Amino acid sequence: MSRMKAPLFALVLFGTSSVFSAEPLPNIILMMGDDHGWEETGYNGHPHLKTPVLDEMAATGLRLDRFYAAHPSCSPTRASFLTGRHPNRMGTFTPGWSLRPEEITTAAILAKAGYLCGHFGKWHVGAVKAESPVSPGAMGFHEWLSHDNFFEMNPSFSRNGGPPEVYPGESSEVLIAETVKFIERSREQGKPFFGVVWFGSPHEPYSGLRADLALYDDLPAKYPDKMVKLTSNETGLQVQRPQGEVLRERYAEITAMDRSIGTLRQYLADHGLRENTFVFYCGDNGTSADGSLKSPHRGVKSEVYEGGILVPGLIEWPARIPKPVVSRLRASTSDLLPTVCSITGQPFPDRPLDGIDLTSLIEDGLDERAEPLFFWEYPVSRLKSMNLEPYLDPELQKGTTPLVKLANGVATRNFTNFHHPPLSPEDYTGARAVVDRRYKLVVHEKKEGGAKKELFDLIEDPGETQDLVKERPEVAERLGKRLREWQGSVLKSLGGADYGGQ
Repeated sequence: MSRMKAPLFALVLFGTSSVFSAEPLPNIILMMGDDHGWEETGYNGHPHLKTPVLDEMAATGLRLDRFYAAHPSCSPTRASFLTGRHPNRMGTFTPGWSLRPEEITTAAILAKAGYLCGHFGKWHVGAVKAESPVSPGAMGFHEWLSHDNFFEMNPSFSRNGGPPEVYPGESSEVLIAETVKFIERSREQGKPFFGVVWFGSPHEPYSGLRADLALYDDLPAKYPDKMVKLTSNETGLQVQRPQGEVLRERYAEITAMDRSIGTLRQYLADHGLRENTFVFYCGDNGTSADGSLKSPHRGVKSEVYEGGILVPGLIEWPARIPKPVVSRLRASTSDLLPTVCSITGQPFPDRPLDGIDLTSLIEDGLDERAEPLFFWEYPVSRLKSMNLEPYLDPELQKGTTPLVKLANGVATRNFTNFHHPPLSPEDYTGARAVVDRRYKLVVHEKKEGGAKKELFDLIEDPGETQDLVKERPEVAERLGKRLREWQGSVLKSLGGADYGGQ
């Protein structure tokens, strides 16, 4: 964690000199899949998935082979994506916990810089309705077609905070069609565009177009025995189904999302926009348990092992990345805000950030970041018995856009956030990890009390199979101290210190 300085206006970016006051500002599109893990791409060697567009991006742009979601679940990662900060700093602890309105987002920064800013798809860091103080509009976006949570075929979206409407079609295709219209509006207004596209795929429950499903018709017979839990599209309740059937539908969604990204890239190319448009794609956490098939990494979504936090990471920007680059740098969704600030010449927010500017690291060809990466699942269960003051009016946190999966019989989702109670030792608990160069320390609480610590050498053992705590106790101790210090900084932010001492 560091309070970072604003970059110079003239800098060398990916090896090419760029004086932002003299050259056009880049257009920016930041995309993210829902529950799309690292191994679920063709270019990472998946045995079945067909992702030709992502594969092409990996072959021609900047491929981040060690890209992490800042958290092993969706709402927290999305908060990091928007703010450059760990989600625990703002109380976005788990799915369904909102942002706080005092947070500064990339959209708020770029709106002041003259960009037209739009959000499309899953929001899930607060209600999307217009009166919500943490809607896309309240957090800096000029326009939005968004959903409170995830969505399937023929999704319901709220346009600019209005009542939800059904948009017929495959959801990824719908989002990209709307994104293209947004880009056209920005061109009419003579403004650079900043678009955030958060797909609903491949989050369960799964569905797919007939042609996409047909690509994976062989999977039910290949994986007939293992049963997995997921939501029924018919009832909205939990069911068990053979994994082969589930994978067929999941992979159809990923292929449709991949094709839609290709539609956007082709539009940019056809209209002379591709050269100076920064295009990014990642997942929001590792593969969900129902879709987990084969991975070189340990763990799945909701775990701080590599399988829960490693995701695809790709950047295209032909004007600054003219040749393919494969980077082993460990980067994170928290790095997006400082990187976007850097490439547009905007100052960083004057508060602790957990992300770093990737441009100078990549241009120097560095494989490691100077500061560690930290991961932490805050123990929210301890808050349930406390009579805490809501951070926002609960009425303003109520969602409106329906989804298939029912929660206590309800098809919409509400959000929460609280003023944090006085700190106690329990605030430092919860599954957590720190990655510093080659080593990773993982800490879990034991049921009988105390903490279990595991140490892994990610260079020699990326699958986290060999615990080195006994062999390298000095490394474990050093990383443990760094982790504890960082947690102290996060808890200070959680208490409101970054908002003028609230």
